[in-house]
Amino acid sequence: MKPETRLRIVRILLLLLVIVLSVSIYLYRDQVKQLAGLGYPGLFLVSLLSNATLILPVPGVLFTSLMGAVFHPFWVAVVAGTGSALGELSGYLAGISGRGVVERSDVYDRLVYWMRRYGVWTVLVLAFVPNPVFDVAGIIAGMLRMPVWRFLLFCWIGKVLKMLLFAYGGAGLLNFLPF
Repeated sequence: MKPETRLRIVRILLLLLVIVLSVSIYLYRDQVKQLAGLGYPGLFLVSLLSNATLILPVPGVLFTSLMGAVFHPFWVAVVAGTGSALGELSGYLAGISGRGVVERSDVYDRLVYWMRRYGVWTVLVLAFVPNPVFDVAGIIAGMLRMPVWRFLLFCWIGKVLKMLLFAYGGAGLLNFLPF
């Protein structure tokens, strides 16, 4: 088998794996929520799985806020940020698998421009800001062949910083509750 054919097969299999994973997590999202009762490991799994979906929303930051009210907010942010960053590899892998994953639009074109011009800084900012376009940014990073370690590092930094806000926000809510 030619190397090009083998690479094409691997790309298609990666894309299929990401699609199956996304649909499965979305369909079983209620069972995923129960993992939060397992403490830090549960939080890691919820964060990982909620960020492994492509485009389909599974809110993981809500768990981070709740867990920040129960456990130490700093460690909640580190655990949730790590799970979130690793979960974002699904978008990156989808991007490596082929260019036909995302429909071209103004947002797509802007993200490609930002990713080419600012690279990892685009990943960091988009990972920090709660937004629905980070999946597209991960796909573009994969398409542009950004080194995976750079993508993961800057994604992790942005996700941990974002989770710090949510975890400490959740911990701060306890002070306002009357009971």
